[in-house]
Amino acid sequence: MALRGWSWEAAVGPEGVRDRPLLEALQTVLPDEVVERAIEATATREQRRRLLPTHMVVTLVVAMGLWAGESMRHALAAVVDGWRESDAAAEEHWHLPCTAALVRARKRVGVRLLRVLFHSVAGPIATPQTPGAFLNGLRLMALDGTTLEVADTSANERAFGRPSTPRGTSAYPQVRLVGLIEIGTHALCDVVLRPCRAGEPPAGRRLLRSVGPGMLLLWDRNFHSFEMIRATQARGADFLGRAKVNLIFEPTEILADGSFLAAVYRTPYDRLRRVGGHPVRIIEYALDTPEQVGRERYRLVTSLLDERAFPAKQLAAVYHERWEIETTLDEVKVHQWAHPKPLRSQAPREVVQEIYGLLLAHLAIRTMMHQAALRQGLDPDRLSFTGALRVLRRAIGRAQRTSPELLPLFLSAC
Repeated sequence: MALRGWSWEAAVGPEGVRDRPLLEALQTVLPDEVVERAIEATATREQRRRLLPTHMVVTLVVAMGLWAGESMRHALAAVVDGWRESDAAAEEHWHLPCTAALVRARKRVGVRLLRVLFHSVAGPIATPQTPGAFLNGLRLMALDGTTLEVADTSANERAFGRPSTPRGTSAYPQVRLVGLIEIGTHALCDVVLRPCRAGEPPAGRRLLRSVGPGMLLLWDRNFHSFEMIRATQARGADFLGRAKVNLIFEPTEILADGSFLAAVYRTPYDRLRRVGGHPVRIIEYALDTPEQVGRERYRLVTSLLDERAFPAKQLAAVYHERWEIETTLDEVKVHQWAHPKPLRSQAPREVVQEIYGLLLAHLAIRTMMHQAALRQGLDPDRLSFTGALRVLRRAIGRAQRTSPELLPLFLSAC
């Protein structure tokens, strides 16, 4: 929910003046030297002078994420038209390519460059001053998944599949995206992309590559398993996850706050023999629903065994912050992308490329929001995502005409 009585002007100054902090946030996410390193690492630099050099294609794909409901030509025009108008030489020697040329350029660059670029810059952005980002010094992270509809082509259907519906299959092929986010900032720190019928738990375990000491990872019932618990702690992170209420946990010690210590085992046989158990703490409670008092039962499993440092009520409240990842995925699917319209790309490689552009654009927006919130001492969750997206779009357009030095990525592209 946006904060009443607050405006972007109050955070970053009047129009024109506020462009600098906004575009500095964009530079934080996509500094030109990082793009250069990614191009070199993936050997995607063009071998001859082109109308659409590699830098320009990166600009195009990120712009597609900022103007997600528009055509590719519209997205590119939005980030170069001002430059062309202010530069007589550019106006004379460079023209906006046709859609077919844009498609060929994207195919030439491929998906690996955008993947490397995303993984080079994605990560937590909260500082100790960010409200709601930490619990007793532990950075709050969460896992969840969603699906994105893609263009209805035979190639996309073969690569990604269609989910089943009560009437057969869905109208469009779908990509499954499983993401790791920082709860306090909504920054997407890592993603795994899979065909729509692939399960989320294996992808969730792969995302553990991006967690480590000083983090508290939250997950829902779908991700709970012995393997997930063991792998998370092997990374040095703590966890707070929900488990199904029909699972058996035998208390070994009842704690003062009503939670209890127990152990999880790989198999029922191991539990019977008390072999290979992993110590955990169990917190059980119920929430009222509109239909019945106390109907929604919760069973949380955590590695935080000290009830004095982490009381059960506190952990129960923190667990419900996991819904911030639902909000983050909603930002990408609904507010940033014109859902339910499918992604534009007609071929699987370009679909994945487009998704990484969408995620880079989301990271730029969230970085800008975080920096603006810190300047005003606000929680980033209180700011409007759609408002931030509109402001960033306008700032990019103005900067091309008045302050092109604020757009190094676009300058390099041109």
